[in-house]
Amino acid sequence: MDGTALTETAIAEMMKDLGQNARHASRTLAGTDTPRKNDALNAAAEALRENTETIKSANAKDMAAAQKKGLSAAMLDRLSLDESRIAAMVNGLQEIAALSDPVGEVISEWSRPNGLSIERVRMPLGVIGVIYESRPNVTADAGGLCLKAGNACILRGGSESFHSSRAILSALQSGLRESGLPESAVQMVPTTDRAAVGEMLTMTGHIDVIVPRGGQSLVERVMRESRVPTFLHLTGLCHTYIHSAADAEKARQIIINSKMRRTGICGAMETLLIDEAIASQVLPPIIDDLIKAGCEVRGDAAVQGLSPNVKPASEEDWDTEYLDAILSVKILKNLDDAIAHIIAHGSEHTDAIITEDQSSADYFMDALSSAIVMHNTSTQFADGGEFGMGAEIGIATGKLHARGPVGVEQLTTFKYKVRGNGQIRP
Repeated sequence: MDGTALTETAIAEMMKDLGQNARHASRTLAGTDTPRKNDALNAAAEALRENTETIKSANAKDMAAAQKKGLSAAMLDRLSLDESRIAAMVNGLQEIAALSDPVGEVISEWSRPNGLSIERVRMPLGVIGVIYESRPNVTADAGGLCLKAGNACILRGGSESFHSSRAILSALQSGLRESGLPESAVQMVPTTDRAAVGEMLTMTGHIDVIVPRGGQSLVERVMRESRVPTFLHLTGLCHTYIHSAADAEKARQIIINSKMRRTGICGAMETLLIDEAIASQVLPPIIDDLIKAGCEVRGDAAVQGLSPNVKPASEEDWDTEYLDAILSVKILKNLDDAIAHIIAHGSEHTDAIITEDQSSADYFMDALSSAIVMHNTSTQFADGGEFGMGAEIGIATGKLHARGPVGVEQLTTFKYKVRGNGQIRP
């Protein structure tokens, strides 16, 4: 199936079939032991490796269509798959297989005076719907993580990555077949029709959680329309603040990496803040580094006064996730002003401080409620793989259930096991 328009009835029936198959598969997965899940993951990884050329060919179709549509360089970077990125997906699945299985883990246990023994035990969520945009590698990450945590999943990738994601899905399902697990444990919506997303958001009887991973318009639509609980992944409007006690050379290296390593990921720094006490000495070489690397720098009047190559920043810039080689820069009086700016304009994704003063770093990290707060390191480390989670579905910025990288542990819930010996309640 492709982008051909479908009737409302046809979409509803198609999504119902996906939901029923996923629910059935989730019951099988809930009782599947760790070795079998790991076998499926490793077999899927090998299938990805063996089908590298097929995946690259599918990706070439998506890239050609995206270039014809005039997508930005950042979007094209997100969409592109080469041998190294396919190898990274292979490694990601193998790393997920090597992780501890959270299902069945006893989180805590205690006994009551009446002799009852109580355990809080991890269990799968059930069926997870993942809605994402241009990045086809999310297909492998999401499918692998859901499988390891004992969940079935229904994936809905972006239209730009349709062929790439289908080729990756084929490898995942090959691994499931080889291990004797149902292919319906990992399914993908087989149409690019946007009406399928609307249907997915109402499937309370079939989907337990929705995970949106994409731009602001997608997340806002999910927040507005979903009747299924969601793990919110809001915009990655990430800040780095250079404190007056920062090491200048350390700051210089961190800033160029935070912005320019990959500009199109949610952990890329979008706003740089710096104390006025050190701005005139520390900021000019950083600006030069950024501009030489191809970054457009926009700043307030004070920043513009330090370099003729800085463009004026508007009020809108402080609220913009560029996902591109553009950075807004602001000079502030002190640490409290930096915290106030981040609270006013940030998205509670990832925010960092560069300082050699530990008390200031602690104050900064305690004052912000961002899902990830960092000290003396690049915001580009905001990633489940870098956290040792194997991979992630996204960075959750909501305050319920999952926060930060959503890995295998975050894709479980818990139940209570209560054991007695004939006790009755008086």
